[in-house]
Amino acid sequence: MIKLCIFDLDGTLINSLNDLSDSMNHALKAHGFPTHEPEKYRQMVGSGVSVLADRAAGAPNERFTPEVKNSILSDFSEYYSAHCIDKTRPYPGIPELLTELDAQGILCAVNSNKPDNFTKQIISALFPDKKFAEIWGKREGYERKPSPDGANAIMRSLNIPPEECIYIGDSNVDVQTARNAGISFCGITWGFRSEQELLSEGAASIAHTTEELKELINTENLKLKNE
Repeated sequence: MIKLCIFDLDGTLINSLNDLSDSMNHALKAHGFPTHEPEKYRQMVGSGVSVLADRAAGAPNERFTPEVKNSILSDFSEYYSAHCIDKTRPYPGIPELLTELDAQGILCAVNSNKPDNFTKQIISALFPDKKFAEIWGKREGYERKPSPDGANAIMRSLNIPPEECIYIGDSNVDVQTARNAGISFCGITWGFRSEQELLSEGAASIAHTTEELKELINTENLKLKNE
């Protein structure tokens, strides 16, 4: 039986694209780098803030020195801390899905490459009445996704084995994370990346709506129950 759903955050539970792009553009502009339209950030986000800065600044290039990168990251963090929920909202149907999973006795957790402090700040603000069993952003001493470090830590903390978990996300990084952790995976198509990216990475299950996702979780439970 599925006892735990581990969710990616950005592009899965929340649409944070505009606040992420505004914050990085603020930092880029402050250091004389070209800015980007929000849609271009769809392919830049997902691997953590450090990689986001590399991609947004067009690294490698002569101007993007380690010192400049550190300043951009600092400016991004300061701005994002104050503006991370200006435009960010849960995707339609997500709060209701979380409520239904809780009613079924299925635990929910978050595993994000977003820094841990921002992950917790956003979850607290946007899901104040939702119970997440664990909330894991990028933490010191743990490799970022697609490393299974975060997912493994969540399962250890809750004492739930991989065969009783499902990982839910919108990108190839999420597919790889689930595979590395030995967890079944369901991709979603309302996020930042395409269905083709998920399929190309080997995703066997795809949900196009939160209703489809709920059905897939229940189907997986039924299949496991009958095995």
